[in-house]
Amino acid sequence: MQSIDRVTIEDYGIAGTILMERAGLAVVSRINELFFGKTEGRQPATEEPPVIVLCGGGNNGGDGFVIARILQNEGKNVEVFLSARPENLKGDARINYDAAKNFGVKISPLDEFPGRHPLDQCIIVDALLGTGLSKEVRAPLSEVINAVNHSACPVVSVDIPSGISSDTGQVMGCAVKARYTVTFGLPKRGHLLYPGAGYSGRLFIEDIGFPVTLLESEEIRVNLPERGDMISLLPERPAYSHKGTYGHVLLVAGSRGKTGAALMAARACLRTGAGLVTIGVPESLVGTFQSMVTEEMILPLADKGNGTLSYESAGTILEFLRNRADVLAAGPGLSVDGEITGLIGRLIAESVSPVVIDADGLNAVAGNTAVLRDSRFPVVLTPHTGEMARLLHGPSSEEGGLRAMIEKDRISTAVSFAEKTGTYLVLKGVPTVTATPEGDAFINPTGNPGMASAGSGDVLTGIISAFLAQGLGPRDASVLGVYMHGLAGDIAAREKGQHSVIASDITAMIPAACMSLSGSRP
Repeated sequence: MQSIDRVTIEDYGIAGTILMERAGLAVVSRINELFFGKTEGRQPATEEPPVIVLCGGGNNGGDGFVIARILQNEGKNVEVFLSARPENLKGDARINYDAAKNFGVKISPLDEFPGRHPLDQCIIVDALLGTGLSKEVRAPLSEVINAVNHSACPVVSVDIPSGISSDTGQVMGCAVKARYTVTFGLPKRGHLLYPGAGYSGRLFIEDIGFPVTLLESEEIRVNLPERGDMISLLPERPAYSHKGTYGHVLLVAGSRGKTGAALMAARACLRTGAGLVTIGVPESLVGTFQSMVTEEMILPLADKGNGTLSYESAGTILEFLRNRADVLAAGPGLSVDGEITGLIGRLIAESVSPVVIDADGLNAVAGNTAVLRDSRFPVVLTPHTGEMARLLHGPSSEEGGLRAMIEKDRISTAVSFAEKTGTYLVLKGVPTVTATPEGDAFINPTGNPGMASAGSGDVLTGIISAFLAQGLGPRDASVLGVYMHGLAGDIAAREKGQHSVIASDITAMIPAACMSLSGSRP
């Protein structure tokens, strides 16, 4: 966004003061809509609360001066508290400081905050720091931010809550907890990644005149999938078709004590539209599985006599892929031992179909990620943060510290690994980030805390595998699969409540999610 702002001014000839004016107008429009009743069908409040505008010394503060001036001109009770010395203001910020003073806006030093207004009766506009923050917030700004957060005032942040890193979403010492955030042009990573997403409140994205060609540039590698994007990806169901049209998934999964993982993945796969699903299971467990399946088929595989797969099963799996299946999914409930590690490595290297690896399949790859480069077909990996730590540093890694490092920069972690290994990486979490070998990342907007339940990841494996089987490429299958998984979880949470959602509820809501995207009705 800094580059877009600069190019808009220097190459397109739009003055910075114009962009600042439009930014201020956009924020005022939202403030009027949210607090002063200036929308169709609403009556203005009889007594309007005062507005405190907290301004920094940069362009974010310049936006704040514009906001204060416009609100003052509309007859609002406005006061600005400025963190910088007026004589140190430069450029567009100085121009708008002078304009605000000329319009009669009262501007006081920040150390006089909260001034004459009780902090339970104001609207606070946060225009202190903006998106350029690169170091931790210290006193006196930290004291002001803490006072704002302990007040009962609703806060509107300009561009991003002060104290949030716009690149990573991390809190830089302390940060404003906004009820609303108004940003310009495009959302920032810090609005979507936690903890920043939890500080941004309701996010408004406003058009202030940046050229569309810049906003839609292919050079922007981080993407936020929207509903319209997902509707366009949903596979069609032509009238002249049969089950073979929609692909056959071979799911290699399950072991003694872990049969549920295989079944959840298989049922999610069918619910998402795959024509056929075969579960490859240890032959000693065939009777157990056969008693629980209906639409799914069973492929007996060589096991070690203890209900876990043997390396010898690789030949049967690869032959089935060559002759019958279109996608291989492996991992849910497999268990982990030396033979599983060798088995997964061989399947990745010799598969003649796209491969989805999850759960114990990921643990088998940990410490030997070089095998991922050997695959002749696309590989999709779906780790949660702990599994990602093991993929990066092996199965014996100290997970605690690594998990924290991954969470501090989920996007860079996912993209770096995907580029290095040539895989499509679905880094599950809040939010889930999908990365491609080309360096693109997709931040998923759907999902809720109710989905933090055993088996939820197995359902995701089935969904992604089904979209691959129906002909989507690995990028689109992964991005749509993650979005659909979260959407089904959101529908389940509305019906069951977040505390009560279990993985099978997510599977049960896949039809509703599909109908929602396709425009159908139950």
